[in-house]
Amino acid sequence: MAGKVLILCGGWDGHEPKLVSARFKKFLESEGFEVAIEENLEVVKDQKRLDELDLFIPVWTMCKDPLGYGFFEPLLEAVGGGLGVAGCHGGMCDAFRNNVEYQFLTGANWVSHPGGDGTPYRVNIKSNSNPLTEGINDFNVSSEQYYLHVDPANEVLATTRFPTVRWYHSANGEADVPQVWTRKWGYGRVFYNALGHHDDVFNIPEAWELMKRGLFWAAEGKRIAREKGLKAEDWKSSVKMY
Repeated sequence: MAGKVLILCGGWDGHEPKLVSARFKKFLESEGFEVAIEENLEVVKDQKRLDELDLFIPVWTMCKDPLGYGFFEPLLEAVGGGLGVAGCHGGMCDAFRNNVEYQFLTGANWVSHPGGDGTPYRVNIKSNSNPLTEGINDFNVSSEQYYLHVDPANEVLATTRFPTVRWYHSANGEADVPQVWTRKWGYGRVFYNALGHHDDVFNIPEAWELMKRGLFWAAEGKRIAREKGLKAEDWKSSVKMY
């Protein structure tokens, strides 16, 4: 068995969370992972269960419930100890708009998608030497083009150029906005792919290959942490963080 995975499925139905979750589950199980899908947010407060996982996949858009500071503390600690996080589109970076602690973990928050679904745009690969992007070329997509406010500490693997659709932001001129990145949270690995408005976006070979590699990469961090005896305690601080 390659490891344990938890997929948190829910939120806005327009992003097809059940279809996306089912796609990820089928793929990961074919690779030897034990995968569970949960539809209850309370699972992110179960420290014991989170600590037993190798990979956490949020597929939950636009939670309108103000969960409050501290709600995600067990998840932050589990990731700090090596738990990987990987996700896509609004299911990860538009999941919990009221929780800055969660946004800090993921490395960005969604702010707009000018033009909505069906907008034609290009995904530009920024690193050809990284194993997650090696052999993958730039490709075109017709979907929601995500404008994200992004942590400058992220390692950006792919971008897209704005504006594609004229709007107020166009006054700023052209800007390359990150679409795929990796980052660290303590000993945990975090991967994000902004593609995935609908499940069928992953029928695009390049989009699906990026996602598959990201899932593997994020999960691998837990194995390394486990083998080296690394713990979240190494990163904890008693000073105020949020």
